[in-house]
Amino acid sequence: MNEVKTVLDRATADGVITVEQAGRLVSYFAPAAASPDEVPDTETPRFIRGFHDVLITIGVAIALTGITGIASVFATSPAIVILAEILVRHQRLALPAVALTIATVVATIMLTVTLMDGPFLDNIAPAPRALVTLAPLAVTLGLFAWRYRVPMALAGLFLTLATMVLAAVFWGLGAAFGTDDIFDDRHGLAVAIFFVAALLLFALAMRYDLSDPRRETRRSDIAFWLHLVTAPALLSATLSLFLRGDSVMPFFVSSQTLWQAAGIIISVVFLLMAIGVIIDRRAFVTSGLVSLIAALVALLRHGQLQADNTIFLALLLVGLLVLTIGVGWRALRRRVIGLLPPSVSVALPPVV
Repeated sequence: MNEVKTVLDRATADGVITVEQAGRLVSYFAPAAASPDEVPDTETPRFIRGFHDVLITIGVAIALTGITGIASVFATSPAIVILAEILVRHQRLALPAVALTIATVVATIMLTVTLMDGPFLDNIAPAPRALVTLAPLAVTLGLFAWRYRVPMALAGLFLTLATMVLAAVFWGLGAAFGTDDIFDDRHGLAVAIFFVAALLLFALAMRYDLSDPRRETRRSDIAFWLHLVTAPALLSATLSLFLRGDSVMPFFVSSQTLWQAAGIIISVVFLLMAIGVIIDRRAFVTSGLVSLIAALVALLRHGQLQADNTIFLALLLVGLLVLTIGVGWRALRRRVIGLLPPSVSVALPPVV
């Protein structure tokens, strides 16, 4: 709007229009400036800034792959540090920072497994093995986040530490109950602990989110990556509280069980979608899509439809749901936020 006023003032000074006409034009343009057709997306990924970043990232991926193949993983880590110093610390390239963070995770795990390969890792239980494998990763991610200030690295550090705490707790419980597989022998207890851990990660993500409701700082970026991991973790933990099974659908043994389980899956997925709308995070909408598709496929197959038709029909239904939510995101969020108490809605990202 300021640019419009500047142009009109200049036109008035040059005698193109009168002062009265300029005032009328300002009044005419004001509503359009106050309510633009294209409202900026509050969840635009900050790591995508242009094709220059994409080109550099492709080069990073190819170069690191070549170094690992020609030399070994021992040469990959120094190469990552050199590239990070140039591309992240000095040039501040966002997408290469994400790629180098992922490369750091992969290289650290490969180094750890290579150095500890043999009877040492084979002869210990899964929980302590996870602790041994993840401890170097936590140190590496901590140093990477401190040196290069990459939000994804800090979020990865929090996730690694949470996984290590879970592994330590399960290790202790396994020793107390005399079992190496706490999930099988004490399934309810293990799932409850996993659910609490997912809730704590969600609380941490919300702490970062609520500290920057307008999504203007690095804290919002950290929250973005935490939500990206927390959403599927919450989904898995919540479903595991009600449904026992390693995957989504194998526990369906009867029509009654089918309808109950599918109803639970659909309810949980829609609950997460509602949370995503409230906090303006689309990760919560996408996290449950696979489970939702699987539940719909099972229900449709129970209706004696052909296997091919059930899959495509389920995909169509879920696709229409996602399109509906995506297209009407702002309007839907405006209505949902309007139902919340003012003390709650004022702390959330603003409705645009």
